[in-house]
Amino acid sequence: MRALTVIPQQKNSLSVQDMPDPDEALGDVLVDGLQVGVCGTDHELADGLYGWAPPGSERLIIGHESLGRVREAPEGSGFAPGDLIVGVVRMPDPVPCGACAHGEWDMCRNGEYTEHGIKELAGFAAQQWRVRSEHAVKLDASLESVGVLMEPTTIVAKAWEQVDRVGGRAWFDPKSVLITGAGPIGLLAAMIGVQRGLDVHVLDHNTTGPKPKLVAELGATYHTEPIDQVLQAVQPDVVIEGTGVTSIIGAVLAAAKPYVVTVLTGISNPGDTVDLDLGAINRDAVLGNAAVVGSVNANLRHYEQAAKALTEADRGWLESLITRRVPLEQYAEAFTKQPGDVKVVITLA
Repeated sequence: MRALTVIPQQKNSLSVQDMPDPDEALGDVLVDGLQVGVCGTDHELADGLYGWAPPGSERLIIGHESLGRVREAPEGSGFAPGDLIVGVVRMPDPVPCGACAHGEWDMCRNGEYTEHGIKELAGFAAQQWRVRSEHAVKLDASLESVGVLMEPTTIVAKAWEQVDRVGGRAWFDPKSVLITGAGPIGLLAAMIGVQRGLDVHVLDHNTTGPKPKLVAELGATYHTEPIDQVLQAVQPDVVIEGTGVTSIIGAVLAAAKPYVVTVLTGISNPGDTVDLDLGAINRDAVLGNAAVVGSVNANLRHYEQAAKALTEADRGWLESLITRRVPLEQYAEAFTKQPGDVKVVITLA
């Protein structure tokens, strides 16, 4: 079968290769790949920044934003041939740690988890793949053209769950949310915020292209002003930070209102520093009972939440997030950034 692969931690090794059929040990459900999304993690894998091949293999099949159609599934698995399916990215560690033992593998404590398309497990950018039935979710048939957005939606479904759990420490009735970054993660976070009935504000640096329109179509407010001005005007009860830009993070932390819940989902570069008045930040956080929490990855519960959110969303709006679809053999085009890109998808069928 044809698959998009890298030699982990080797720059310029990205290529489509003939690879062996998926090993039955990977799961009891055999899937025909339909689409796979390309995200920043995939670009970093292509740049050789990290990644780990399965034991005994030189190459790693990448792709963790999956969508496929079931070819074979055992009776009683919950799946049948023809079903749309998405595979969960992270698998629990084999020890397992306490979190993994309780089904919370996204919170793995010892780092021995594996991840499809990233860490020691074949990914989903292949004409066929396998997944465990207990580590997969069936999608509504109406989501065939947009179901590849499932995995990034799980990231923000988890972020919103963190908001609820942290806010639930005491009376919590949020009215407004500021989302920093209008990439797929930020836009999907905004979508869920609107579904929750909140006053949603999205900050991004793009003044042209599809992003302002996508935010407006949600009924949310798009901002390009300096972050300090936006924070002062919005006074958000919730912040979901998706840029990883340290100056943005610093401004968010420095302007915390009482009981604000801030969820960090963007990854920053080590060494990218800004000057912060930690004394003032600490004082305001303590006196205001503010909370800052990091959030990454997702477990099965978040996939189910994401499936619900996508099912309830406007299909036309979801379609607009996917700005380019590129055939597998032309993968290089998918990894060449173009103005106006929001989500780029590789078609596998």
